[in-house]
Amino acid sequence: MLRLGLRCASHAPLARHRADHVARSSLARALCSQSEAAAKPAGEAETTKDTPEAEPGPSGDDEDSVARVTKLEQQVAELDEQLKSKHDHLLRALADTDNMRRRATIDIENANKYAVGNFAKDLLDVADNLGRAMGAVPVEMRQSEDHQDLKILYEGVMLTDNELMKVFSKHGLIRLEPLGEKFDPNFHNALFEAPDPSKEPGTVMHVAMPGYKLHDRCLRAAGVGVVRKPL
Repeated sequence: MLRLGLRCASHAPLARHRADHVARSSLARALCSQSEAAAKPAGEAETTKDTPEAEPGPSGDDEDSVARVTKLEQQVAELDEQLKSKHDHLLRALADTDNMRRRATIDIENANKYAVGNFAKDLLDVADNLGRAMGAVPVEMRQSEDHQDLKILYEGVMLTDNELMKVFSKHGLIRLEPLGEKFDPNFHNALFEAPDPSKEPGTVMHVAMPGYKLHDRCLRAAGVGVVRKPL
């Protein structure tokens, strides 16, 4: 018994040493396993990070959206062209309307301005007859006390002629007596030409019949004699 006890006592340190060795081996294997498990996801993550992601290709919905946008842009361009065309037509219509309004205004003004033209033209013969009546009285008898009746008659005709000219002037009718003026074919009618060294060629040297203008329009040209150019 004593021998058996000594044998067991001598083997006890050896058993403890083996148990400690096994425990340390198990602990090392466990730590290695944990290290490998922790390192594996990191490597996979790095590999995943380095690998570029594939870009998604256009889907059917994106293609439909692009087609609708293109169609809408075409419709907007067409509407812009129509708007420009309508705007141009509107401006032309407004310009035509404005021109018609101006022409109508001018026609109305001319109608009011020259409405008395025909009536005034008929009265020119009356004015001519009054002028002839005054011209028939000799100059020396117009102020002579020996011919009172003729003097009074002359003065009466002259007053009548003056009053008629005032009425004419009130309505824009002006008598033209262009003696000494430059010949104007718009208001003068050359009846003859004669030389006159004292005046420039083309100057009115004689008025045979006075003319008349209504505002700026010639109603009747004055019959005149014009200085002829020297030969």
